[in-house]
Amino acid sequence: MAVQEGVAPAEGTSTGAGDGTVHRLKPNAIGLLGVVFMAVATAAPITAMTGNVPFMVSAGNGIGAPASYLVAMVVLAIFSVGFTSMAKHITSTGAFYGFISYGLGRTVGLAAGLLATFAYAVFEPALIGIFSVFATTTLEDQTGLAVPWWAFAMLMLAINATGTWFGVSVAEKLLVVLLATEVTILAAMAISVALHGGGPDGFSLDPVNPVNAFKGTSAGLGLFFAFWSWVGFESTAMYGEESRNPKKIIPKATMISVLGVGIFYVFVSWMAISGTGESKAVEVATANPLGLFFGPTEQYVGAWAVDVMQWLMITGSLACGMAFHNCAARYMYALGREGAIPGLKNTVGRTHAKHGSPHIAGLAQTIVSGILIAAFWIAGKDPYNALYVLLAILGTMAILVVQAVCSFAVLAYFRKNHPESRHWFKTFTAPLVGGVAMLAVVVLLVSNMGVAAGTESGSLVLKATPWIVALVAVGGLGYATYLKRRAPERYALLGRTVLEETKER
Repeated sequence: MAVQEGVAPAEGTSTGAGDGTVHRLKPNAIGLLGVVFMAVATAAPITAMTGNVPFMVSAGNGIGAPASYLVAMVVLAIFSVGFTSMAKHITSTGAFYGFISYGLGRTVGLAAGLLATFAYAVFEPALIGIFSVFATTTLEDQTGLAVPWWAFAMLMLAINATGTWFGVSVAEKLLVVLLATEVTILAAMAISVALHGGGPDGFSLDPVNPVNAFKGTSAGLGLFFAFWSWVGFESTAMYGEESRNPKKIIPKATMISVLGVGIFYVFVSWMAISGTGESKAVEVATANPLGLFFGPTEQYVGAWAVDVMQWLMITGSLACGMAFHNCAARYMYALGREGAIPGLKNTVGRTHAKHGSPHIAGLAQTIVSGILIAAFWIAGKDPYNALYVLLAILGTMAILVVQAVCSFAVLAYFRKNHPESRHWFKTFTAPLVGGVAMLAVVVLLVSNMGVAAGTESGSLVLKATPWIVALVAVGGLGYATYLKRRAPERYALLGRTVLEETKER
């Protein structure tokens, strides 16, 4: 069960009383494939492909977009080596929060935990924005019905809240179906192109040549979008408490997510460009972004597949938003159950008596998302150009900073602990290279976020993005310092709630 460091656990789900024990999530609720599906859902393959690849081709590194995914996969795999090494010793629903607390101390840990919570909290409304756009345009294109986007936003809020309330196993079952269908249609397009000889210009290795990832109109923009397409893969760690044998499952699930998604991204984006024709790909992606995928799909699979793909873009963004909702709720729960702020332990830090889910934290996340969506709606902002793009950039900056800090936490953790597990590559070189690479991606984001924001490049939200991220981090550092001086007993619990069966050792 979940325990706080140095406190003996009690049997069953605790009451959260003053004995130091805490409510825990439902154990053994999810297996290896379930964790993988939850992590891959946050990447939203169909949204990443149809939403990011055309922009990478038109304004980034041109036909070198698949190579960008290859480079990103290698970097993220190196990062994951250190990340999974730590996951073998610590199982915490707080994931980054717990890892960084053990590696760099409670003060930095709380700041990272708040940043990660903030990132996932804004990712959900961002995905609700793109879901609403996909839903309204597809419905109008195929049926002629015009439904306001906010109606679909409310629907997705309700679906996400319900999924979290009834536990991770319910969300897992729904995500398995949604992911299977979106992956199938993308794979059908890619395989069909391959079977037809690679499109009008035939096969070429140029799109997957790593050198071409650094060429084009803006190589930095293309590389940033490649990394953006993986956001959420690290969420595997936060399902450790609910998984079977987390010390084995979480490292495996993380690597499967990184490498599996990476190979899929490279192949699908490569075949989309080949199916369109390398000589025409940039022109098509610029004039009609979705044509980069709809064109080859219609030509090599059939017109019916384009209609199906439109609906799967809706369900894919729904799956992604649901996964982010689960992530945000678990971070809120992880922070709440330690009682860093009075009152949270018995609210967002509680679990459902029957379902073992972070139901109150899930409700809190629904309210946060609802407020953000309402604010953009009242301001008359577009659900795609503003709600999706601006909040996605904001959340991505926050989570990339946390990922970089986590790499350095792995270095510090193994320098101080577990001499039997130290390894020149796994616990030193890999996290060092991963951390530096993640900082480089943050620089890519800052230098390209104006272009990435498109029509909202002059938005106050975009200009404030680095400052908002800094404010959340500084706020966490400041509050942790306050607790250390004024409430040392609460400070001592920060980031120290781990699963008893795999307690830090």
